[in-house]
Amino acid sequence: MPVEPLSQKEIEDRLAELPGWSLDGDRITRSYRLASHFAATAMVVHIAQVQDKLNHHSDLTLGYNTVSLSVNTHSVGGAVTEMDFKLAHRVEELAAGHGAK
Repeated sequence: MPVEPLSQKEIEDRLAELPGWSLDGDRITRSYRLASHFAATAMVVHIAQVQDKLNHHSDLTLGYNTVSLSVNTHSVGGAVTEMDFKLAHRVEELAAGHGAK
């Protein structure tokens, strides 16, 4: 089944289930603060593993003790799809395990 862009209402409804995530133009985004640079780096590695497993990748930025993600679906012209929210939920699970805020 082909991936379809979500409507504005569908995006808003799904964002309501993901505190901290927001819509920024044509992408959903989130930043996390961690206890140290090492903890942030470890989280980036774990996110990269999940992204490879899902075959869906975000723009991922590592700061001193922060990790930021920005994601949309390139195969549908850069729109937000269910694939983006699937990745966001998986990242939220990882973030909890890393003590990210």
